[in-house]
Amino acid sequence: MRAAARLAAKTFPHPSPLPEGEGTNRSILHDNMIDVLHVPAFHDNYIWLIRAGNRVAVVDPGDAEPVMQALQRHALQPAAVLCTHHHADHVGGAAALASRWGIPVYGPAQEPIPAVDRPVDEGDTVDLPELGLSFSVLFTPGHTRGHIAYYGHGLLFCGDTLFAAGCGRLFEGTAAQLHASLSRLAALPGDTRLYCGHEYTAANLRFAQTVEPDNPDVRARAEHVRQRRAQDLPSLPSTIALELRTNPFLRTASPTVQRAAETHAGTALASQTEIFTSLRRWKDGFQG
Repeated sequence: MRAAARLAAKTFPHPSPLPEGEGTNRSILHDNMIDVLHVPAFHDNYIWLIRAGNRVAVVDPGDAEPVMQALQRHALQPAAVLCTHHHADHVGGAAALASRWGIPVYGPAQEPIPAVDRPVDEGDTVDLPELGLSFSVLFTPGHTRGHIAYYGHGLLFCGDTLFAAGCGRLFEGTAAQLHASLSRLAALPGDTRLYCGHEYTAANLRFAQTVEPDNPDVRARAEHVRQRRAQDLPSLPSTIALELRTNPFLRTASPTVQRAAETHAGTALASQTEIFTSLRRWKDGFQG
């Protein structure tokens, strides 16, 4: 890792307020070298721009148009596209961006994404020399069969595997796969900033409060997110430490989460994978 691009370690109990902007706001995570900007798309998607100077890497561009508008507004030049999985709301704009700027598109080697010309898999490194950055590729199946995440410089771009206070649905993989993927992400340093693909946090916290109604961290986070969303501000980024305190899908070892999952399932659950499976099925039908 380049010394100039290294991020200073900081700890925040909750994500700090982001300054308002024209649909693209600066993250709290910066050291005058790296910024993460968010670009809203569709109903609740976030496209992320990893910025160093005037160059950016575009993460999960489901739609090219809002990205192009943000690039023009902020006088930025794209250097690469990073895709986490094949769903259209994450890759739909990749081909147009690659064609317009002649930039590479990285994506999961185990999924068919026509725009991807740099397939990557577990253990690979994505080098972005224009930004002075590099990211490790983590294989995180479950939501889809070949889902990947990008991790480096204290940043995690996890697509639809791990959400703030939640996790992705099981569309192609198994509960055991997704639980293993989440456990792996949960083992990253606590101050890792995570940037997921959707603004689902308020709904996820309603489920978390149902699972653990007496968890004070969940209550405090729900109020914090309510205030941010009332101002049309994003609830992201989160941190691994915050997820470990408030995300039931990362808390399968907690006795309170286990009891809630067993009560919902109507039977004893013998392992954390079984607890996770019960929680995921519960969340699938949750109407709160």
